Amino acid sequence: MAMDLSRVGARLRAARQQRGWTLADLASKAGMSTSTLSRLESGRRQASLELLLPLVSVLDLRLDDLVRGEPADPRVRRATERRHGRVVAPLTLEHSPVQTYKIRFPASRAAPSPKVHEGVEWFYVLSGTIRLVLDGREHLIGAGEAAEFDTRLPHSISASSDGPAEVVSIFSASGERIHVHGA
Repeated sequence: MAMDLSRVGARLRAARQQRGWTLADLASKAGMSTSTLSRLESGRRQASLELLLPLVSVLDLRLDDLVRGEPADPRVRRATERRHGRVVAPLTLEHSPVQTYKIRFPASRAAPSPKVHEGVEWFYVLSGTIRLVLDGREHLIGAGEAAEFDTRLPHSISASSDGPAEVVSIFSASGERIHVHGA
């Protein structure tokens, strides 16, 4: 992300006001004149490290908080994939700490072989019925219901034989590898 000095004043003002401080309060704490701070906040004075360092220290901010450029486009633009009969649509950016997907499972007469891996998994059923086999016990999870479980227990997830089912699923990294990309 590029450095952008044009928004420094507005960001300083917002941080000061969020703390309920006047211009004089912050200027005094940072060891500068009220007029200098006023000109900095209004954009009439160019920001410099010499002026910003005491301010970020007093405001308990990082310099990056004041000079960061435009944030990256927040829209997720990752391709939907078809894997093992499932349609998998990523709902999070590629480097998000937790991966979230919308997955459409085809109707299935039988549960797939159970898998075991580190992590926790959570899903919410948007439509249809999901068959969750967890530690040898079958659970039918319907639209509007959610499930969360320890993935160190043998488990498999599939749609019931009634028809396709669609879920939003949140995985740890190991769960993503097993369920989204295959072991």
